[in-house]
Amino acid sequence: MTEAGSRVIIDKLLSEVGWILIDSDGNRNVDFEVTNEAGRLDYLLRDSNGFPLCILEAKSELKDPLDGKEQARNYADQERCRFIILSNGFHHYFWDLEKGSPISILTLPTQEYLELRKDNFSPPIDDDEEIKEDYIALTQHPTFDQDPNYINTSTREDFLSRNKIKLLRDYQLKAVQAVKSSIKMGNERFLLEMATGTGKTLISSALIRMFLRLYNVKRVLFLVDRIELETQAQKEFHEVLKNDYRTVIWKANQSNWKSAEIVVSTVQSFVTKNKYKRIFRPDDFDLVISDEAHRSLGAKSRKVFEFFIGFKLGLTATPRDYLRAVDIHKLGEKDPRQLERRYMLDTYTIFGCGNSEPTYRYSLSEGVTDGYLINPKVIDARTEITTDLLSENGYLFQTVDEDGNDVEETFTQKDFEKKFFSENTNQIFCETFLEKSKKDPYTNEIGKSLVFCVSQKHATRVTQILNVLADKIYPNQYRSDFAVQVTSSIPNSQRMTTDFRNNKLNGHSLKNENYRTSKTRVCVTVGMMTTGYDCTDILNICMMRPIFSPSEFIQMKGRGTRKNDFKYHWVSKDETPQNVDSEKDEFILFDFFGNYEYFEKDFDYDEIIELPSRPSIPLEPPPPTLIDEAVYTGVDPLKFLEEIKIPEGGMKIDRVLYNSFKEEVTSNKEILEFVKQMDFKGAEKYLVDNILDKPEEYFTLDKLRRSIDLDRKLTTEELLLHIFGYIDSIKTKNECLEEEFDKLDNSLKPDESVFNDAKQFFQSYTSDSEYREIIDNKRFADLNVHPSGQAFKNLTPELRENIPSYINKNVDLEIFENVG
Repeated sequence: MTEAGSRVIIDKLLSEVGWILIDSDGNRNVDFEVTNEAGRLDYLLRDSNGFPLCILEAKSELKDPLDGKEQARNYADQERCRFIILSNGFHHYFWDLEKGSPISILTLPTQEYLELRKDNFSPPIDDDEEIKEDYIALTQHPTFDQDPNYINTSTREDFLSRNKIKLLRDYQLKAVQAVKSSIKMGNERFLLEMATGTGKTLISSALIRMFLRLYNVKRVLFLVDRIELETQAQKEFHEVLKNDYRTVIWKANQSNWKSAEIVVSTVQSFVTKNKYKRIFRPDDFDLVISDEAHRSLGAKSRKVFEFFIGFKLGLTATPRDYLRAVDIHKLGEKDPRQLERRYMLDTYTIFGCGNSEPTYRYSLSEGVTDGYLINPKVIDARTEITTDLLSENGYLFQTVDEDGNDVEETFTQKDFEKKFFSENTNQIFCETFLEKSKKDPYTNEIGKSLVFCVSQKHATRVTQILNVLADKIYPNQYRSDFAVQVTSSIPNSQRMTTDFRNNKLNGHSLKNENYRTSKTRVCVTVGMMTTGYDCTDILNICMMRPIFSPSEFIQMKGRGTRKNDFKYHWVSKDETPQNVDSEKDEFILFDFFGNYEYFEKDFDYDEIIELPSRPSIPLEPPPPTLIDEAVYTGVDPLKFLEEIKIPEGGMKIDRVLYNSFKEEVTSNKEILEFVKQMDFKGAEKYLVDNILDKPEEYFTLDKLRRSIDLDRKLTTEELLLHIFGYIDSIKTKNECLEEEFDKLDNSLKPDESVFNDAKQFFQSYTSDSEYREIIDNKRFADLNVHPSGQAFKNLTPELRENIPSYINKNVDLEIFENVG
């Protein structure tokens, strides 16, 4: 695609975020091809008073936007602009000339964002304050360092633990200082790659205090990706910083955040109903911290992250390195769409860290060497069935169908508890775990443990087996409280995670009332307690499932790497038994699916990481299976029928049509030239005149639509964009509706109270011609029997008028026409 083609896309992107290229009255805040002493610049974006605000330099798709960096800087100097955007239409960089290097961005900034940033995001005012190991401790106990028990070396450790005084460890201090040094270099984004168990929240506390004191930061937003981590983070910040700053958890319809310096929230709370841009201004938070940044910055979450002006900090133990082993230049020429997606998902790129080097890194091996973390003892246990499931040939399951025919199917570890079920296998898992698990040093109970299962149903079965076994081993002691299922389907599961950490899940241990450890010994989960869950006295991690992601394996294993001294679990120091080895020096990692061996020996850590899959056009149906589900009992397996669901798009013979069309189009030089110039009108005319509806193959858009199982009208433009690799997939009707409504929401911003009604009305009016006819002809009585009738009635008169007007002006209604 040429630079002119890129500009067509850039024009559209600017309009979508509110820039006025030209309106009905001839007004505009964007100038094109402006000539100054440095040359001819592509775009000049102006502020609300008409003054130059930002230079936008456009490049062709196959060029790196950074190629125009110096050229754009010269333009900016001439126009006295502080901001620069570098774009090739698909990949964009934002450059604040007062704040370091260009930063990869997901969407183009609005005029409001740039104006607020110009006025409110200033350089540091004072960074001469010395930060030492007591930087946080002195906020909790201003005179702690004068206490005789602290001064005395022999009583210091006990004094700090009893009073919950936290000193910054050497590596934590280095992490804070690394961010401080990076700010001096003009950077505004930072990534701390810290092993699980190294105290990322404590480091965050120190950094928050530093930013609030030294760098003009007024308010901090700490984003987590799960509800249970909200309370955990808020509690830790409150414990450490309560004497200086207020911390609140933000919930919808609450305004207490305005009186707090630290606001904790899930990303989902901000995304729901686009609350982040309804309730907040871009300058409400001067520092945004993303906890577990590798998980919490998907496409929607990234919009929240980018919405706010100011410093951005990411915390993670497992960053997504999507640029690893990739030849950027070759991939950019061959498949610029894939390169763009890699940039957008790459954790290092998001936080401005080139060459996969974070602002500061502290690994598990360093933590173990320094004596702060511990490694597990791995128990690799495999039954006969799991041994076969893990083998190259898989496990051969044989049965008889209802017609008396012998049938067989081969299953692998991926099928366990999804298509292949074995109660006896789960029984052996649980028995082995109970027999070999590490015990609490004082009560000799099974040490606190986490068990990771395949699914919620699997977790239910395992929880029942553990409780039945525990009742036999410890009669009448636990009464089904030994193991508890902690998954999203269980009421109060969030609270359970907190109670387990605080040693009060279903009460305390019955062994000694002065010793604090949870009555429940095992939490059985799927994914709720994998990331960010801080429970230092975990002694056993049990993987009753196969794991294929290295980051997921690291996160699960990391729940046990923290050290703990059990002597501090005694309520009274005088009650603590002597001559007991109370320090946690190891934990046990039960591995029933060879996960350790896979990541230790077989996994290729140098290969190019595959991008997460998007919904794509199915060119061929999946191969049929003889057995969809199998239950192994060892004696009399249940029988299952073969179930092959034919998709709406038809069989393989139907789908071959698309491949044939693709081959003909991609070999056509005329069409290729039209697409390169982004001249889709010309390409469409050529297709209609020369290829579509011809007797040779009789290609039609409707037949092609059905061959790819698309639930809406297919346009020539998107068909060509997909065939030539400009887009990864053709959006479904729902995906298009979501995208179009988001644009309307940016423009009209319906009140949160009617957000869902506005969305329902928008989608019905756009996709339902009968509904649209009722509204346009004002036959409002007919709405009484229409599913979306009430949504229309709930809207304000202004929205009833403005939404249809917007749709008719901005949305291509033809693509949403009903299809057979």
